Amino acid sequence: MTDRVARASLHVARELADFIETRALPGTGVDEAAFWEGFSDLLHDGAPKNRALLAKREVLQRQIDDWHVTRRGQVHDPSSYHLFLQEIGYLAPEGEDFQIDTSRIDPEIATVAGPQLVVPITNARFALNAANARWGSLYDAFYGTDAMGSLPPSCGYDRGRGARVVARARVFLDEAFPIVGASHADVRRYHVEKDALLVDDKPLVEPGKFAGYVGDRRAPDRILLVNNGLHVELVFDRAHPIGSRDQALLADVRMEAAVSAIMDCEDSVACVDAEDKVLAYGNWLGLMKGDLEESFEKGGRTITRKLAGDLPYCAPDGSPMEVRARALMLVRNVGHLMTNPAILLKDGSEAFEGLMDGMITTLIACHDLRKTEGTRNSVAGSVYVVKPKMHGPEEVAFADASFTKIEAVLGLERYTVKLGIMDEERRTSVNLKECIRAAKHRVAFINTGFLDRTGDEIHTSMEAGPFSRKDFIKRKSWITAYENQNVDIGLECGLKGRAQIGKGMWAMPDKMAAMLEAKIEHPRAGANCAWVPSPTAATLHALHYHQVDVAAVQESLAAGGRRAYVTALLDIPLAAYRRWSEAQILREVENNAQGILGYVVRWIDQGVGCSKVPDINDVGLMEDRATCRISAQHIANWLHHQVVSEAQVMEVMRKMAEVVDRQNADDPAYVPMAPGFNGIAFAAACDLVFKGRVQPSGYTEPILHARRLEWKAA
Repeated sequence: MTDRVARASLHVARELADFIETRALPGTGVDEAAFWEGFSDLLHDGAPKNRALLAKREVLQRQIDDWHVTRRGQVHDPSSYHLFLQEIGYLAPEGEDFQIDTSRIDPEIATVAGPQLVVPITNARFALNAANARWGSLYDAFYGTDAMGSLPPSCGYDRGRGARVVARARVFLDEAFPIVGASHADVRRYHVEKDALLVDDKPLVEPGKFAGYVGDRRAPDRILLVNNGLHVELVFDRAHPIGSRDQALLADVRMEAAVSAIMDCEDSVACVDAEDKVLAYGNWLGLMKGDLEESFEKGGRTITRKLAGDLPYCAPDGSPMEVRARALMLVRNVGHLMTNPAILLKDGSEAFEGLMDGMITTLIACHDLRKTEGTRNSVAGSVYVVKPKMHGPEEVAFADASFTKIEAVLGLERYTVKLGIMDEERRTSVNLKECIRAAKHRVAFINTGFLDRTGDEIHTSMEAGPFSRKDFIKRKSWITAYENQNVDIGLECGLKGRAQIGKGMWAMPDKMAAMLEAKIEHPRAGANCAWVPSPTAATLHALHYHQVDVAAVQESLAAGGRRAYVTALLDIPLAAYRRWSEAQILREVENNAQGILGYVVRWIDQGVGCSKVPDINDVGLMEDRATCRISAQHIANWLHHQVVSEAQVMEVMRKMAEVVDRQNADDPAYVPMAPGFNGIAFAAACDLVFKGRVQPSGYTEPILHARRLEWKAA
């Protein structure tokens, strides 16, 4: 039984109340009694509005289901379908053109294009690593990954590989910072003369790319360069093992990498009660106050992580300056769906978790807003909240209105809170312009997410027929239209120079060579940020933003007009060819089942919300609730349309549970699912598949939360 205390008209878990009163509130200037009264008003006033929005989702879904059922067996009629969606209010009328007027935006959001990390806020070490991933060693990233085509040897330093790393880094320097009549591969000296950088007495082709230095102008310890808004640092050290063997004493090339990082309270965490929420909020508090630390053992030594301090430099003219050392931090709240038992309303019902997150994460951010020096997050005086899984403009408007109330309670200027709109649900995609309009004073971020978007596509069109295999869904025309329209509408609504337009995650953290080849398409598409799975991946992805001037790409795209319209987004990716062999069917189901089980078993048994899970081919993939959603919905769709039977799926689930058990055999905390198949985790995975069709919008959260609470209570 949860120990609760009364606060205003709320019944709050004691540990959450204690956290707010003893840790979060002090130092914000917010009165305790006024906070609880305002919080209670927000939760009680917002609850019926929130429920009404969720009810509308269900009504629209039933109408869409009925439309498909009554036309089953007929050729799909896109024109009639489009008209039907307008008639039921699924498609909102698109209004006149407008421009967002978001103000007080930090340059990391508005003007600097670069990689973006997303990390579980419940893991302090990961959160600190992400915050400090603003800078990363290009030498380390090349040496320690397969970025150059192969992995490093398992033991000892390979000098030949090291030489190839240095050569590859100098190729990058020649491309981004060319020297008049020379190559970085050949030079012996870098120095500053008359406020300019000279390399073997020769200037850069573009002298303005020299941004600063540290040390003696005649032989600097560090040189700062800038290209397309991103910095690169050359580190010189004759005592360093690499620098001592280098003709120019160049010991490292450090990249400005993760310009921004999303601290995630949603898809990558497993927060189901007050205990979990306090852990999440506590780490966010440490980041906002600047005092979060985490110690751990590595190589027989205790290492303590904390936020990095800004980097002191001399500008080219010798005047002092500082360069940011930390990623700008955004916080992702949960969406509108879930409630949480951490707070009960006066009628005994659970509070909506999205409203909880909005109030408490913004309260915590007040600590950063009050700073004038030190480890500040937003120099512009804003709080950046990413809001996921919203369905259409009404839900965005609800979020906007909620933050207006939150700002009033906390004594913040209106529109201090900036909003990130995740374009990952179909009703948002097809109404994107109106969604942006609904928060035009707050919008600081929009992005696409293939996985959640596909999961919603399958659920929305569940009754339309069996979907293509997952790899083939990616090749359908709707996905290109979706990606293009997101950028085009963002530019049309004035996001250039004011907000981020983002692209989704690279899900294979060990496949950096493939990432270097593929992910350059994101800046080429006009995205000024894109998600990466690690600080190392951020360092490598930063190379793409030196190769592509995103601002110039956006200018060109904006001049060309919209490339995709709603009609293309409504092209349902059903399977045109359905004569799959039994082997093909089972392979697809096995791949889905393995991903679900590998993710869910850690979510339920260990409370781990984001994992690198080996797939059916033992390739490590980043799995979170989005990947789980698409896999579960895909099997549910094939079950519903009798592509595969329940007996076949259950046989596959048991077979793949044994595979997952073997893959986790070295984890001492792991509890095998086989041979009994009677644990809570296995039951949760089966629920996601066999009950997937009736889950709200196909979301995994209701089942995962219920089963995790069951596990914690056992």
